[in-house]
Amino acid sequence: MSIYQKFCREQFDPQGRLSDISFHYPDNFNFGYDVVDAIAMDTPDKRAMVWCNTEGEERTFTFDDIRRLSNRTANVLRSAGIRRGDYVMVCLKKHYEYWYVSIALHKLGAVMVPVTHMLTVKDMRYRMDCVKLKGIICTYQDGVPQSFLEAASQKAPGCVLWTVQQEVPGFRNLSREIETVGEDLPRQETAVSDPMLLYFTSGTTGYPKGVIHDFSYPLAHAVTAKYWQQAEDGGLHFTVAETGWAKSSWGKLYGQWLVGSAVMVFDFDNFDPKQLTAIINQYGVTSFCAPPTVYRYLTRKGIPQMPTLRHAATAGEQLNPQVSRRFTERTGLPLMEGYGQTETALLLANFCGFEPVVGSLGKPSPQYQVELRNADGSPTPVGQIGEIVVVPKDGKHPIGLFSGYLGDPDRYEKVWRHGVYHTGDSAWQDENGTFWFHGRFDDLIKTGGFRVGPYEVENILMEHPAVLECAVVGIPDELRGQAIKAFVVLNQGHAAGKDMEKELREFSNARMAEYKWIRVIEFVDAIPKTISGKICKAALRR
Repeated sequence: MSIYQKFCREQFDPQGRLSDISFHYPDNFNFGYDVVDAIAMDTPDKRAMVWCNTEGEERTFTFDDIRRLSNRTANVLRSAGIRRGDYVMVCLKKHYEYWYVSIALHKLGAVMVPVTHMLTVKDMRYRMDCVKLKGIICTYQDGVPQSFLEAASQKAPGCVLWTVQQEVPGFRNLSREIETVGEDLPRQETAVSDPMLLYFTSGTTGYPKGVIHDFSYPLAHAVTAKYWQQAEDGGLHFTVAETGWAKSSWGKLYGQWLVGSAVMVFDFDNFDPKQLTAIINQYGVTSFCAPPTVYRYLTRKGIPQMPTLRHAATAGEQLNPQVSRRFTERTGLPLMEGYGQTETALLLANFCGFEPVVGSLGKPSPQYQVELRNADGSPTPVGQIGEIVVVPKDGKHPIGLFSGYLGDPDRYEKVWRHGVYHTGDSAWQDENGTFWFHGRFDDLIKTGGFRVGPYEVENILMEHPAVLECAVVGIPDELRGQAIKAFVVLNQGHAAGKDMEKELREFSNARMAEYKWIRVIEFVDAIPKTISGKICKAALRR
């Protein structure tokens, strides 16, 4: 029995597939005490994490290791005045310290604010304007401490600064301090409704928003891990994500430990497909999840045999069906696509037990009532485009959905208008109940009286062997209102020019209705992305 089953009730259909799940937990539920420490007490030597880096260093942590190290960390933070409700920014890349620092903050009831190491000083100041920080814990690498020191001196006076592993002027050394304190920690008072996590969104459509999750949030990812990623008790799950983004919570911590799986952590800076597959084989990874970009490069560069890998999943952006088919052909593994947001847990997916539908978002998670709605709030008929919304069951706030936008109650009220959560994403549903992504409403192209989702055009363009990456936007056009323009990054061995432009237009337009035709192609060396790696359509439109 996995520990998550202590906190939920599952129902299954006649084929043994999850059909419903409901959660029950105490008012003071805390992932640190009630999951990590409980597993450590029951099976102290159970493997929690396998960590390695590009320098060849490696470490394995048991749940008892995480319990002891998180207690020590919590005692260091307490001695510095960190208390329940205090905001602490954490910027630790994929260093192993992130895992026990996270649990320590949860145990104290402090609000963890994970951020990426790629933030500029300006980015840091923006976030410090949004939230009053009591502490910062950061990597010693990449000049990050110096950037935080510069930002905090103006925006966070009195904030306690820590780094890990190495001595850095102006910072306390958390690694050294942990060695000087005891590992006994009385349970601190927390409430499940307290804020636990504050994530800043990637800012694809504007300034990053602060998204707040409470202490019930980790439980929502039991379904993420078990029924989508198919992480296994005693297995080793590997999600490619940096700890500054919500994808890390989806795939590197909560759900995996809830179902009894260890997490694989590879601490690297520059993505190399061969390195990733080597890690999978070296450590015996059993389940894997990565953004579409990783699979695109894997299929282009060649995929070696991975005998221990049994499950593969993807989310973050839409994956071209051609890439999915190539991956399955070369590995024998179906690629299970899923969908959710920083504000939510997993909402839609190709779930365990169902035949995956290539290119689709799959079906609603059994823990949510997900529907498509028109602008007036009415249900969207089958085959027509509507907005993906979450309807609360029995009028209760769904577990795993955020509890607020930092300092912006009006925005929160707007996305919850008419009593349902509005994702801002559009999709259509087929007669089998499968959802198909259409695009962000902000990204829809209105051309000649038609609405075109960029993804459906990008999908076609990606099938051409010369195209490594592409993005489609609408540009002003006197005749059509908007014309469709494609930005294209070419594979090595293919040259940009009029001939290639003509070839790509003819290839794509022959496969689409005329109103979806690409009118303009621009070849670029790289497509602008947010610091989370998502294509920034707003920058392309500008």
